[in-house]
Amino acid sequence: MLGIDPGLARVGYGIIDVKNDIKTMLDCGIIETRKTQLESKRLIEIAKDLRVLIKKWRPTISAVEKFFFYKSSTTISVVQARGVLIMTLARFDIPILEFPPMQIKLSIAGSGRASKGEVLDGVMRELNLVKPPKPDDAADALAIALTGIYKTNENELIDF
Repeated sequence: MLGIDPGLARVGYGIIDVKNDIKTMLDCGIIETRKTQLESKRLIEIAKDLRVLIKKWRPTISAVEKFFFYKSSTTISVVQARGVLIMTLARFDIPILEFPPMQIKLSIAGSGRASKGEVLDGVMRELNLVKPPKPDDAADALAIALTGIYKTNENELIDF
């Protein structure tokens, strides 16, 4: 399962494998773009780096956070980056599950209004991590991936 926390400056990613109901974090991190680059170049960089991750890990399914509109100068840019991420996943025929932030918090911490710390605690507990994943975008992506795993197990969409 590949979890993705969309953004333009930083895209969080987390890759989790499940065997015999044991969840193992394989990788997590960020795709980072420079603010000094043109937005179009930043979007190309995101697609290129995601392709590298897909080729390395060969995920069979993905989970992406849904975007909610806020009054912010970066809203359009983040939506465009999310579109590039979804297009890249689709080009590799990777099924995409989408979850709003409240559903991710509910799935991981038991409350749709959980704090970042509560979600992080849930991620660490589920993946038996000793240290918190860094940066926050990577930890968020792992929470998104875990939500995808829970949802696929509920609906039996795939056999891990």
